[in-house]
Amino acid sequence: MIRSRGADAVVLGGGLSGLSAAYTLSKADRRVVLIERDCEVGGLAKTATHRGFRFDLGGHRFMTDNPAIESLVKDLLRDELLIVPRKSRIYMLGKFFDYPPNPANAVFGLGPSKTAKIIFDYCREQAAGLFGSPDIVSLEDWTVNRFGREMFELYFKQYSEKVWGMGCKEISGEWAASRIDGLSLWKAVKNSLFKLKNGKIRTLTDRFYYPAQGIGRLSERLKDEIEKDNTILTGSEVVRIRHENFNIKHIAVCRQGVEMDLQGREYISSIPVTSLVKRLYPRPPYEVLEAASQLRFRDLVIVALMLDRKSLTDLTWMYLPEKDIPFGRIHEPKNWSPFMSPEDKTHVVAEYFCSRGDGISGAGDEALINLTVRHMEKLGFIKACEVFDACVLRVPNAYPVFDVYFKDRLKIIMDYLDRFGNLHTAGRNGRFSYLNMDRAMESGIEAAEAILGKPAEKIKLRSEPDEVRPYHTRMVA
Repeated sequence: MIRSRGADAVVLGGGLSGLSAAYTLSKADRRVVLIERDCEVGGLAKTATHRGFRFDLGGHRFMTDNPAIESLVKDLLRDELLIVPRKSRIYMLGKFFDYPPNPANAVFGLGPSKTAKIIFDYCREQAAGLFGSPDIVSLEDWTVNRFGREMFELYFKQYSEKVWGMGCKEISGEWAASRIDGLSLWKAVKNSLFKLKNGKIRTLTDRFYYPAQGIGRLSERLKDEIEKDNTILTGSEVVRIRHENFNIKHIAVCRQGVEMDLQGREYISSIPVTSLVKRLYPRPPYEVLEAASQLRFRDLVIVALMLDRKSLTDLTWMYLPEKDIPFGRIHEPKNWSPFMSPEDKTHVVAEYFCSRGDGISGAGDEALINLTVRHMEKLGFIKACEVFDACVLRVPNAYPVFDVYFKDRLKIIMDYLDRFGNLHTAGRNGRFSYLNMDRAMESGIEAAEAILGKPAEKIKLRSEPDEVRPYHTRMVA
């Protein structure tokens, strides 16, 4: 066994939160070792390359209301950063609908009778709320309260159950409250009618930042800065975390078949909290292990189809809620940046939400490619003869699953972990929290600042970052 001692901090996991933590400590002249199981850093914020095509693990737009995070990202990416207009559509009932909702579009797509029913149903829910606040437990409760039951049944129910693989009554309402961030039918319609500036409602944002070579460039730049003075070990898996008196002593890491023992004064974990608990030795109490066994993650399968045509749509995202369509969302990377594919070609990326052991998870790459091509052609989006290449990527533990019981289980785990004097958790998986990219970075920086004992004053940022170049997607005739 190889032994390594003397690090000020050991960071577990190389997603955005772990990278941000290690970056912050590095800029404060602390000795850091970062451990990442994959052969590349980035986690979900990674850009794949395939024969001249680039694509993210699902589209990842960057936006933030935190000036420090915005300055950091601009400082790292400089003139690589683009401003991209957001244009999203829902495809259902054989038609395209604006998202967020547009009244005129809804009337022409659904018809005046259906649209009136949606509006009446929403008004009825709001009127009922005047006589007392409804109990919001599940995603169904939250969505019906904010959009009305008719809208819930039409769109949210189908799409949510496709994403999470369970009924909306089983999904926690807290997920929607944090993720959809204050949106309601009235706010969406008001925004559409009056073009309000809704800086506080992310779902209504009409443009976002995006690196010209894909979101993975943000992870790569953080990696570059960390490695100037410190160490990142990719292809390395944490196998044991030894502790005593609620203090971590050292961790055992397996890299290329060789086990090494790493020791630091402080530890930051952004790996799945369930994995962290299972690797602690001595083992945690039964109730902690039991709670961890009941927390679940949803996996993601990405299928990218390379097409012999210049463009497919003018959209950044297309949502497909109906259950007879196996994938839930598609995007065309070329509409995010013109540098994501060759000039005379394009590609479309389909996202499948799945759980280990189900039909999608167990399907082979060729079967998934054929399934995607068949449905894309059936929908009229492509012709099978246009597909000349394809690529499949599988992403485990992509989304924490927030069922109605998750909060109690998570509290048992976090109450136990919080007793450790030199352990800090961060990130979507490390905190079992559905964080956007900027929030994931914030959580990593906050963990680093807890180690430093104060805000990281040594992170030097230019007060006037380089101007960001605007990029407008082509409109398809």
